[in-house]
Amino acid sequence: MSSSTPLEVTTVRIPDPGPLAALAPGPSSTLWLHRGDGLVAWGEAARLETTGPDRFDEADRRWREWAAAAVIHDEVRRPGSGPVAFGSFTFAAAGTSALVVPRVLVGRRDGVSWMTTVGTPPGPVPRQQPAPMPRATWPHDPTARAHWQHAVGEAVRRIRDGEARKIVLARQTIAELSHAADPRTLASTLSDRYPDCFTFAVDGLTGATPELLVRRTGRHITSLVLAGTSWPGGATPIGAAKNAEEHGYAAASATDALRPFCAELHPCDQPEHLYLPHLTHLATRITGTLNENVSSLALAGALHPTAAVGGTPTARALDLIQALENSDRGRYAAPVGWQDARGDGEWCIALRCAAIEGNRLRLYAGCGIVADSDPEAEWQETEVKLTAMRTLFEELLPALG
Repeated sequence: MSSSTPLEVTTVRIPDPGPLAALAPGPSSTLWLHRGDGLVAWGEAARLETTGPDRFDEADRRWREWAAAAVIHDEVRRPGSGPVAFGSFTFAAAGTSALVVPRVLVGRRDGVSWMTTVGTPPGPVPRQQPAPMPRATWPHDPTARAHWQHAVGEAVRRIRDGEARKIVLARQTIAELSHAADPRTLASTLSDRYPDCFTFAVDGLTGATPELLVRRTGRHITSLVLAGTSWPGGATPIGAAKNAEEHGYAAASATDALRPFCAELHPCDQPEHLYLPHLTHLATRITGTLNENVSSLALAGALHPTAAVGGTPTARALDLIQALENSDRGRYAAPVGWQDARGDGEWCIALRCAAIEGNRLRLYAGCGIVADSDPEAEWQETEVKLTAMRTLFEELLPALG
């Protein structure tokens, strides 16, 4: 095929393929799973990398150019059909973010299943049997707890001095694995255990996040903002004033970011409780109708970082995060998701996730710090949040069949 020949993209309806994770042929496959539906994809038709403060706008522009140059045959015409780009972005401007366009995609949504191929349809791809779950060795760092509590105490001091109202701090833990983890096994297990979360394996980042940054379907948008946490045995009940304050900043920041794009916007008056196996979050659902044809990725870029992962006021909170964390978040707490050629898509915040780096595993957890935060309680909260991923490597899980 010459470079001047338009790339053809074909989507056809197929019978229900069964469990989507079982279709992934190799560990580099991409998965996006939620309540039994989702997308699984493999191969790489294009990779669009961006960096810097304009990384979202640049990625959106390059994706629209790519999709406009393709010849698309889509008999399904649902969100996620036709060509799709999966994205994973850095939290900060530094580092490389990427959109990846797979060669083959299988999707299922509301009882309808489809397959999309980009370019010449490939022949059968031999499926690699996933390796068993590796064992993890967690190096003991006797200073980690003290360093974290010092950072939280300093954040509280800065807040009480009026420098910010909320600062979201995160910590990392790194494990050495007996052999490389297979994202297919991780994603399948996480999806089974946390069906209400969005489970993802995108470009080396795997997790199950409960927080929907934004979903766009036509002109309709939805966001689910989470902030404020409690857990059995924790010192802070979900109804505590500290949780309400922390959540209020996050809900307000998301509402303010979405308002310029919407003819109608409806945040819930009172947060609901989102119950997960290990903890409970305060959650505010925001729905709206767009007043212009702005893509899901552009909306994600406008939202990031909300006060749920950064703080408030945003610029000062980000400065303090850089000073107090003393580490690079990479793609943790940043948008991860997908977008189709129409601009529909789903973008979540990459929480409860692991970066797989060969035989090394990097886990992340964070907390929103406000004036009443207690350093020991915040340490315990990060420990609970790490449980979702950490326990997978402490059990004898079978490989995905």
